[in-house]
Amino acid sequence: MTTAPRPDAPPPGTPRPRPAPPAHASVADRPPLDLAGVGAGPAGLSLAALADSHRALRAAWFEQRPAFRWHPGLLIEGTTLQVPFLADLVTLADPTSPWSYLAYLRAQGRLFPFYFAETFHIERTDYDAYCRWAADRLASVRFGRRVESVSWDHDRELFTLAVRPAAAGEGAGGDADSGAGAREVRARAVALSLGSSPHVPEHLRPALGAPAGGAPVVHSADYLRHREQLLAAGHVTVVGSGQSGAEVFLDLLRRRPAGAERLHWLTRSPAFAPMEYSKLGLEHFTPDYTRYFHALPETTRDALTARQWQLHKAVDHDTLAAIHGELLGRAQRSGWPDAVMTPGVAVRALERRGDGALDLHLAHAEQRTTAALTTGAVVLATGYRDAPLEPLLGDLAAAVRRDAAGRPLVTEDYRLELEEGVTGRLFVAGGERHTHGVGTPDLGLMAHRSATILNQVVDGRPYPLPERTAFTTFGLRSAPAAPADASAPPVA
Repeated sequence: MTTAPRPDAPPPGTPRPRPAPPAHASVADRPPLDLAGVGAGPAGLSLAALADSHRALRAAWFEQRPAFRWHPGLLIEGTTLQVPFLADLVTLADPTSPWSYLAYLRAQGRLFPFYFAETFHIERTDYDAYCRWAADRLASVRFGRRVESVSWDHDRELFTLAVRPAAAGEGAGGDADSGAGAREVRARAVALSLGSSPHVPEHLRPALGAPAGGAPVVHSADYLRHREQLLAAGHVTVVGSGQSGAEVFLDLLRRRPAGAERLHWLTRSPAFAPMEYSKLGLEHFTPDYTRYFHALPETTRDALTARQWQLHKAVDHDTLAAIHGELLGRAQRSGWPDAVMTPGVAVRALERRGDGALDLHLAHAEQRTTAALTTGAVVLATGYRDAPLEPLLGDLAAAVRRDAAGRPLVTEDYRLELEEGVTGRLFVAGGERHTHGVGTPDLGLMAHRSATILNQVVDGRPYPLPERTAFTTFGLRSAPAAPADASAPPVA
């Protein structure tokens, strides 16, 4: 197939019609897609945006949500991305793409104001708006479409996706997926961008919820939806010291009255630690480090991931500084604020009392002591877990090769390792941290991963990927054996 960029591409910001096959065409009559994507979060959108430049590539992305939203419960006013704006959907693979953040600014008429602002880290709300701009205009992205299964057709040597409208009545718009029932989509390759979902430890789940008149226990992913209820509580406890926990604590602190903050912030981590953000530390988020990590033994990778928590589970320096500044200002004006921050504490249990309050049973690892804390609301900033592949793959899951821990094996170029009988390519874009390291969910590596995948689908490998991306050399490189030369002096 040809890979020439589309010369007739409309200017960015112009929605394009979504192509549809003739209404009478049967599944067998429709030519298979070259690439089908499951999921249209940022990772899926990145693939779709880069693929859009290739006219002959037949591709579609299916997303069960009705529209794009990026962590809507945490789009707190003034919060910014932890990566530069260059970590958009496409730029680090193709700076000339019409789907870059700068192209979005031009379409919005905001390019010069952004230039004068000299801002490197943009607000999360603007990143969300940028992704929605792209999602609404990419003809290959189909929202409101749920992929119920992915299977392998041995006879045709194609993947089959069972796709149906995500809810009754959805599917209007005349695209290829319209109709009330399921339809089959066939594809030569499939990219899974299943994303992640909020994680609540099992022993805390029974208390989860926000009953009318009762004490709310919510995950930080739902923070904004419950913020007014949380602010009305007499006392609020935030559990978890990652970036989300820090931003929720800071927002509550700013909005509660001085001298009567009545806040607790607890974490199992040994400190409210800053993110490793030195220039050389950031080189752990380069393709160079990803290649190094992928080549390590499984047990070494697992041990490294656990030790590298400050690369991906700590808090941005500016957020910690803002929390300290808020506390200091209140202390100067009104005396020490009623805000308790304690690291090294695990929540062993969370129980609802008859009077509507909540009891937290706490344990301090270093002191080897326990205590109880009564609170009127809890925000669980307990992170996210990658969506499992098995429910979607069904019988095909048995063809996925596994590591010693039962996790899918993923090649360096993001393909699931499959048994010999499955000749199609099944890619993952997200969910490969155990094979590719802490940079897996990082937006800065997203476009490079997308380009790596598309280089295997589009003829001619259209994206020249850099051979070197870090000043650090990770690991020792074995020197090639020197040719025998009797006249060469001995090496000391």
